[in-house]
Amino acid sequence: MNIYKALNEVIEYIEEHLEEKIEYRKLAQILCVNEYTMQRIFSLLCNISLAEYIRRRRLSNAGFDIYQGKEKMINIALKYQYENVTSFSRAFEKFHGMKPSQVKENPSGLKIYTKLIFEEQIQEHENMEYDIRNFEKFVLWGKGIKTTNQTIHHDAPEYFSNILKEYENSYGHPQFGMVVYEDREESDAYEYWILYDKLIPNFEQYIIPAGKWLVFHIFSQEAKDIQEMVHRFYLEFLPSCKYNLKPIPELEYYHDGVTDFLIPIED
Repeated sequence: MNIYKALNEVIEYIEEHLEEKIEYRKLAQILCVNEYTMQRIFSLLCNISLAEYIRRRRLSNAGFDIYQGKEKMINIALKYQYENVTSFSRAFEKFHGMKPSQVKENPSGLKIYTKLIFEEQIQEHENMEYDIRNFEKFVLWGKGIKTTNQTIHHDAPEYFSNILKEYENSYGHPQFGMVVYEDREESDAYEYWILYDKLIPNFEQYIIPAGKWLVFHIFSQEAKDIQEMVHRFYLEFLPSCKYNLKPIPELEYYHDGVTDFLIPIED
């Protein structure tokens, strides 16, 4: 499957249905994956969540509709899937920086969010070696911080270093790192967790169910090497593989001077 050709088909489907409820199930069928995996692929390759992309395209078109002045405000709001004028006006002002009532007097202030178009030529990449393993449930204890897609590359290693300084002498080296997406479809708000496989006072218990996992071996525990593998997985491996992800956080497992990058997949 040419992932970029398929993404162009996804974009065209969205364009044709901006004035309707968009069925994520149909978008997933275009990419031949489940809905969860489809949204992950979209957000990683487009650098924006699917829901946010749709929202911006609708509000961009809504600005032009208001400028034309051929429809009532309530009809425009409903057309672009807002329940009422109040919620539409709030979203419109946040996106365009002006209220709908100000469009006529300042049309040049409208923002245009153009549709995405992908170059369909695929570059060749090096093979990525991996294992598939079944794990029993993980019962872990950890602490986490709030972060974002933009700041996690700095926040994660800094937080890991702080946890190491505070707890290594008493409890040893942490066994796991984990990224939790508060809402993968609607937000880039993340949490980064450091976890032990032993009970530690004031740490929160986190249980990850048993299941099947992809295992990528990283012969390092340096943040830059782990981040490079994670980047390659999402931008090179995932778009071309046939595995469906499960809505469970991926794990970094630190042991024997190496790191295993663990991705939960459906059976």
